[in-house]
Amino acid sequence: MRRITTRIGMLAAAALLAVTAAGPAQGEQVRGAAHRTTTEPAAYFVMTDVTGTEFVVRLTEADKIQHARDLLSGATTSRPHLIGRIDRRPAPYNPHWSFHYLSDTVDFFDFAIEVCDATTPYVEEHLDEAGGAFLPGLMWCPWSSRLVREIHKG
Repeated sequence: MRRITTRIGMLAAAALLAVTAAGPAQGEQVRGAAHRTTTEPAAYFVMTDVTGTEFVVRLTEADKIQHARDLLSGATTSRPHLIGRIDRRPAPYNPHWSFHYLSDTVDFFDFAIEVCDATTPYVEEHLDEAGGAFLPGLMWCPWSSRLVREIHKG
């Protein structure tokens, strides 16, 4: 019985993650489609986690860029952590890591379920396992993530 309860709990957690991640992302894609046709450039931010390592995040949607800037300026403390789907390939703007966030999936949160939480170094060390039981759907939500600065490309 305990085994069945555990499996049901894991399935419920995975379903919750799928609904949490897919629901807003789909709405943002529809809403952001017209926005992305503009020539507004992407913005780059450095995040860190409990390990102190730095990870560069590329944001492409105006409302999310503004939210990130508001977090850095102290204008808001709401939804300070990052969530999004990762790509298991390096990005030119984030050369120290073998993965990066897919820009159009990045969002901010206050609380998330445990199944998507991991530090940046842990994701790097277990990247070949990501997408299965570890980071289902390649969704990553480091609970201790926070933005520390914006990178101004010139």
